[in-house]
Parts: sequence; C-alpha cells; structure tokens
Amino acid sequence: MIEAGSSAFWRATLALCLGSFMIFANVYVTQPLLPTMAHHFDISELKASWSFTITTLMLGLSLLIYGPLSDAIGRKNIIAATMSGVVLTTFLLSQTQDYHQLLVLRGVQGFCLGGLPAIAVAYLGDEFRKEAMLMAVGFYISGNTLGGIGGRLIGGFVGEWLGWSEAFLVMTLISFVLLAAFLFLLPASEHFSAKPLHPASMLKGMKNHLRNPLLICAYLVGGFNFFIFINQYSFITFVLAAEPYHLSPAWLGMLFLTYLSGTVGSAMSGKIAKSIPQTVCMMVGIACMMVGTLVTLLPSVAAIIVGFLISAFGFFFTHSTASAWVSHNANENKASASSLYLVFYYLGASTGGFYLSPFWQWAQWEGVVAGSLLVLFATLSVAYVLHRLHRQHMTIGAVTP
Repeated sequence: MIEAGSSAFWRATLALCLGSFMIFANVYVTQPLLPTMAHHFDISELKASWSFTITTLMLGLSLLIYGPLSDAIGRKNIIAATMSGVVLTTFLLSQTQDYHQLLVLRGVQGFCLGGLPAIAVAYLGDEFRKEAMLMAVGFYISGNTLGGIGGRLIGGFVGEWLGWSEAFLVMTLISFVLLAAFLFLLPASEHFSAKPLHPASMLKGMKNHLRNPLLICAYLVGGFNFFIFINQYSFITFVLAAEPYHLSPAWLGMLFLTYLSGTVGSAMSGKIAKSIPQTVCMMVGIACMMVGTLVTLLPSVAAIIVGFLISAFGFFFTHSTASAWVSHNANENKASASSLYLVFYYLGASTGGFYLSPFWQWAQWEGVVAGSLLVLFATLSVAYVLHRLHRQHMTIGAVTP
C-alpha cells in the first residue's frame, strides 16, 4: 500500500491532479463564454447555459456505468480510454458552427469526462493507506479546482482573442499533453481485486448505498451544494457582462480565479479532518458558502470577488470532506459508492440552473441569492443530521461487545 510522502504517493497524486485538471478544464471552458454564445447564436441566457448543463448531466449519468464497471475490469484502462475520448470530442467541438451539433458533442464529451471522476477515489482507496488517501483526495480535488480555473481562463482569454471555436482547439492541444503525462505517471493497480460484473448485484450494491443514511446524507450535501455553487457562477457572468460593469469574456474568465481559495480549502480538508469530526467540517464549509453568498449583494466587483472567494473555500472544503467520508463509510463496492456521490453532485450541477432561473427572472441577482440561501440552509440541516447519526453509530459501536 502506498504510504504518504513516498515517491509513489507523489507520482500517483501528480498524475491524478493533472488528469483532474484536464477533465474539469474541459467541463468549464464554456462558462465565461455564455454571454458571447448567447449573442453569437441569438439564444437566451438559459439556452446558452445548456452548453454547460448537458455536459454535467451526461457526466453524472456516466458515473452509474464507470464506477461499477471499474469494480469488475479494473481502473486505469477505463480512465485512459475515456480521457482519449475527451481529446477527440474536444477537437470535434472546435470544428462545428451549429449550436445543436455543439450540444450533441458536449453531451458525448460529458459522457467521456466521467471516467476519471468515477474511478479516481476508488483507485486511491485500493492503493493508498488511509492517512495517505485522505491527503491525496484533498490534492486531487485541488486539481479539480485548478482545472475549473484553467478551463475558464482559456475559454475567456482565447475566446475573446480568437473566438469560441478556437478556445476548443487550444483545449484539445492542452488535453493531449496532459493525457500523455497522466498515462506515464500513474502507477498500475497493485491491490485491485476484481468482482464479477453482474448487473443485478451492481443494482443491489447501489440500493444498499442508498439505504445507508451515513452515505445518503453525504450525497445530498454534495449534490445540493453544487446545485447552488456552480450555477451562481453562470448567473453572475450575465450580471458582470451587463451595466454597470460591462466586463469582457477575458475578465469574466478572471472571476474564476476565486476558485483558488477552493484549492486551499480542498488541500486543508484532510489535515483539519484529523482534528475535528468530518461532519463538523461539512457544516463549517456550508456556513462559509452562506456568508460568501450574502457578501455578493454588496454593489461592487470587489465585493462579488470576495464573496465568491469565501464561497469557493467553503464549497470545496465541504466537497473534499464529503468525498472522503463516502469512501470511508461504504461497507463494500467503494467505486460504486463514490460514483453515486458524484451522480448526485453532477445532477445537482445540471439542474440548479433550472431552479435558480425563476429567481433570476423574479429579482435578478438578489433573487438568485435568496434561492441559494434556501437550499444552503437545507444542506446545513442535512449535515447536522449526519453529525447526529454518526455520533449515534459510534456510540452503538462502542457498547456492542
């Protein structure tokens, strides 16, 4: 088993961070381009956001396949095949000028993008000791945040300089290089134990996960936090592109540097979880999201940036903690358990825009804030319930002979 701080630890962790950067850069490359695409294709704000929504929806649905499949046939080959599919579809996206074709390709790309997220934490669970895994998950999710930043910066700057099609072409070249580095660095699985691929047993395993209150609460926290967090970014781009700010796509891309605080939050989560319960960590992170959301109501770009810095820290701190929580508390089929977490996570991303859209129509950004706080209060309540359930579980375990 890989120990924390060993050369194998850093090699595997770097590989997963590079792969994570590639995946999430491709997911989010269109987000700073939403106002540009709405104007270019003469479509509404909501329809422009479908270029992001369809990707996260298909990514989430693909996790139902990749996680159980990797339990049966292994981890690395599936990741390599799906990442290769990402490179191909990204190139094809750079060649289309029809919005409906773009949506179809973004859907196919989303299905390919699910391979690494579905399997990465399970790979870590197979190969790493518990303490090493906690640290590696934090670094891996830091790669998620850096990928989100990188994709948006590429989309914003290249989109403004050369055009939105060229942003996909640049992303193709970057993705190819990162794929090659990933395949070279990631160690082969040494401790993977294959399980027969029986659809009935796969469904039974997922049903068991969904009956486990220690898992379902974490699924709800992760899914509904992302439901709000990622879609706030989509709506704020329209706020900042309009009066009185008039920010260009490049400057809108710069907004996503606020993800850097999330990188810090992810990296800190494993260490802090050694000192206080993971459930308390989740509650603290959600409270940060609520504070950050309220700060964005102040009428200045600086306040909006500060608010998103606070929200990003809280969101990724909670997300890293919840991801590790699921892997620790799944009694079996850890890849399936992690995949279900990510299904909730990405279904949240793909549906949150539809929830927040009526609030936007009602009161613009103030309405989005109001709708966000309603959901965040609910996830805070679920995290508290999870805290109580875990304490009861630990008490029962302590008294059982």
